[in-house]
Amino acid sequence: MNKLREKLLSQQPLAGTHITMSDPCVSEIIGHLGFDFIWIDTEHTSIDYHTLHSLLMGAKAAGTPAIVRLPCKDPTATKKVLEMGPDGVVFPMVNTPEEADYVMKLCLYPPLGIRGFGPRRAIRYGLDDAQEYVDRASRELCRFIQIESEAAVRNLPQIVKNPHIDGYIFGPNDLSGSIGELGHIYDERTSALIDEAIGILNAAGKPFGVSTGSTEKTILKYWHDKGMRIISSGADYEHILVGARHVISHLRSIQRDG
Repeated sequence: MNKLREKLLSQQPLAGTHITMSDPCVSEIIGHLGFDFIWIDTEHTSIDYHTLHSLLMGAKAAGTPAIVRLPCKDPTATKKVLEMGPDGVVFPMVNTPEEADYVMKLCLYPPLGIRGFGPRRAIRYGLDDAQEYVDRASRELCRFIQIESEAAVRNLPQIVKNPHIDGYIFGPNDLSGSIGELGHIYDERTSALIDEAIGILNAAGKPFGVSTGSTEKTILKYWHDKGMRIISSGADYEHILVGARHVISHLRSIQRDG
């Protein structure tokens, strides 16, 4: 079974980080650090299909599951990513039950869905049996949607009825923006929306988590204490900045002190 899906189904806490840069060395290096998954973002970055292919190979070399945030709810874009064999995909900005049903169908072969046939890396270029992939392996893909708007929260009681959604990921910044308070993710109105959604997800027994740029322990504990079992924190460029700032700070201190 997909290692990420196994952890998800057993309700283990999952820790990840975001990949936004294009060199596959980044996904390989970070993949060796012990994260449960790496989140490769194709929504807000310049990562193209060729680059994504390389980043997935870097993660595979490190033995770490990779999930890909798709740029949109497009059948061709989704198909191209699925054929590369990621461990999971994340659809951003899913706001209605109809949208949720549609993006799930993009991930599933008929009769459950409308995914077209054409796996490549997903079946190791023919080394794996294609029919076995269709019948079993493709269904082990972890399928996530993001809750990023007030509309999504209002529609969540209907959205959670879809049996093919494996997890729900909060996007707090866009959620706050949907009510005209972009960036005020800890203020009363956004917090109330998140708590409302958490209540719905808990009642339905659905796994959920958050994607955050923060790496501060107090912030991560805040999300953990809200019940977020899946937390993707920070990003590759920030990890580089933190390390580089640490080094230059020490060097300048030593040089000043003689």
